[in-house]
Amino acid sequence: MKHVHLVGIGGSGLSAIARILLERGYEVSGSDRSLSPQALELAKAGVRIFVGHAAEQAAGADLVVRSSAIPDQNPEVLEARRLGIPVMKRQEFLEMLLQGQACIAVAGTHGKTTTTAMIAWMLTALEQDPSFLIGGVSTNLGVNAHAGKGAYFVIEADEYDGMFLGLQPQIAVITNIEHDHPDCYPTPESYSEAFLKFALRLRPGGLLVVSTEDPGIGELLKALGSDLRLQTYSLEGLEIKASETGALETRVKGIHLSLQVPGMHNLRNALAALAVAAELGLPGQQAADALGVFRGTGRRFELRGEQGGVTVIDDYAHHPTEIRATLAAARLRYPGKRLWAVWQPHTYSRTRLLFQEFATAFDYADFVLVTDIYAARESQPQDGFSSSQVARAIATRASGEVFYLPTLPQAQDFLFERLAPGDVLLVLSAGDADSISSAVISHFQHRLH
Repeated sequence: MKHVHLVGIGGSGLSAIARILLERGYEVSGSDRSLSPQALELAKAGVRIFVGHAAEQAAGADLVVRSSAIPDQNPEVLEARRLGIPVMKRQEFLEMLLQGQACIAVAGTHGKTTTTAMIAWMLTALEQDPSFLIGGVSTNLGVNAHAGKGAYFVIEADEYDGMFLGLQPQIAVITNIEHDHPDCYPTPESYSEAFLKFALRLRPGGLLVVSTEDPGIGELLKALGSDLRLQTYSLEGLEIKASETGALETRVKGIHLSLQVPGMHNLRNALAALAVAAELGLPGQQAADALGVFRGTGRRFELRGEQGGVTVIDDYAHHPTEIRATLAAARLRYPGKRLWAVWQPHTYSRTRLLFQEFATAFDYADFVLVTDIYAARESQPQDGFSSSQVARAIATRASGEVFYLPTLPQAQDFLFERLAPGDVLLVLSAGDADSISSAVISHFQHRLH
């Protein structure tokens, strides 16, 4: 196999796979409906990128890999099958990608991208040269994927469409389990069942690393019984201190841990990473020191800049638990400042399923701006359900002011008029609302000049 063609190459999953294949010497091409930042970076690195989908783009490939969002009727998929070129989903391809390295897989409803990036950076800093595949760009590493020469492959184990069921990890981390992706898992039971199947895919003698503070994990452990090797972590009983900037520090089994990334949720993520270091026999304090200089990943409490006295932060939070944790971290880091939360709901199915939880997720914000739902792979429901209904529900329960501004330009204009020096703006979006961050920074930059 020399040439791999990736359909949906602009997404976080396939763009990372493309980078690994390129570093391993394969010819790589791919297509997507638009050029994402990841696709543009791959093009600079030598990957041939097509905008849009056309049958002839698959010709000449030895293998076609498609993302979960690509349907069976995609013209490149149909043409590859007509030509007898194997077509795989990402889940099917992963085992081939990981051959020859021990798999460290990080799963969970929340925190898996950051925890994967923490472990990848920690191993890199400790000169292990791991391969890694992360669902976002690591600030420390500068990329979302790398084909390392070391013994380990660190991978973000995404539950969407059962992707993580293509893995057989030596170490599996599960950060938490809370019903999500109703388009794939209609019930909480079906969602939990997928994580049970994932845990059971551990290799013989492998280790499961889990938090004891999460109710979903508790249910998982009951279903698993006592046959698996288990390492748990928890904040319970730890003495935790916060600096003036909201950075957290503690001691764990004699190891001093101090983080740059804010929030109790990130302290938990770091404990999971330390558990992995212990399993691999790596020096604990050196591992903690590496985590101490970890600066996060793109769109995970990412400081985009400060202009006109306004601090602008992007975050990928699109689930009520993530939103609540992100706003709590912002309140801790920026005490006494006005917090503005711009929320772009992600998918109709998730917004409808978690309606009541979203309504109570914004308590820490002084101002909440709700935009229209980012549909992603879904069509608008026939009953007219929209985010205006969620905005009204938030307004009845939140202590701050709540506004419904359907379009991103409307939200931008509103912010241009209302933001003041000293304010902190958090843009919460797994869609395209991060464009608001760029617009706000640009607006205040021009105002200064």
